[in-house]
Amino acid sequence: MAALLSEEDRKYLVDLFEKELKGEVKILFFGSKRKEECEYCDLTEQILQELAETNNKITIETHDFDEDALVKKYNVEMVPAILMLDSEGNDMRIRYYGIPSGYEFSSLIEDVIATSKKGEVDLSSSTLKKLEEIKSPLKLQVFVTPTCPYCPRAVLMAHKLAMKSPNIIGEMIEANEFPDLSMQYNVSSVPHIIINEGEGEFVGALPEDAFVEQIMSVVKGV
Repeated sequence: MAALLSEEDRKYLVDLFEKELKGEVKILFFGSKRKEECEYCDLTEQILQELAETNNKITIETHDFDEDALVKKYNVEMVPAILMLDSEGNDMRIRYYGIPSGYEFSSLIEDVIATSKKGEVDLSSSTLKKLEEIKSPLKLQVFVTPTCPYCPRAVLMAHKLAMKSPNIIGEMIEANEFPDLSMQYNVSSVPHIIINEGEGEFVGALPEDAFVEQIMSVVKGV
């Protein structure tokens, strides 16, 4: 099977990870042997394996969505699915549903680096203070497409918030791979962010303050 990463991209990642990775990163990949139910599982696993080959601090574990007990432990809902654990085995509470291709590959790289630093991300003190007000589970679903240049900003914001709040799960969902879910939430343009499965929503890669305000309005029931 032909490589998905070009030699130029591979060399770039080798250099980047050599400089940026601090600790080990374990990527859990969930796929399905039933290929008719997961068209992009093989490609997603391949891109992760090629990524892991660029630095020995990155390891990949492959799990079967139909059989593995970790599906329930991490509440994996669809495949292909990706989540990350830091060097101490802590779940970063970020999810990728669908292949992280196109512009979304950059999100994956940023998340690997942040996970290696145990969730050390750049959020304002104001945002961190507001996150402390979130006491109940909260899900952020960011619908994207690989050709959307603004989507990674929204995905990374949701993932940063998830890394810093024990009550937030941040999900990237590739809209074209999950058409039924996209239809359920009337996703017609991306990035489209769904808060708590429909309690709130907005479209666009908003700045940090505005993004957090949208979330807090749901949390406070405004």
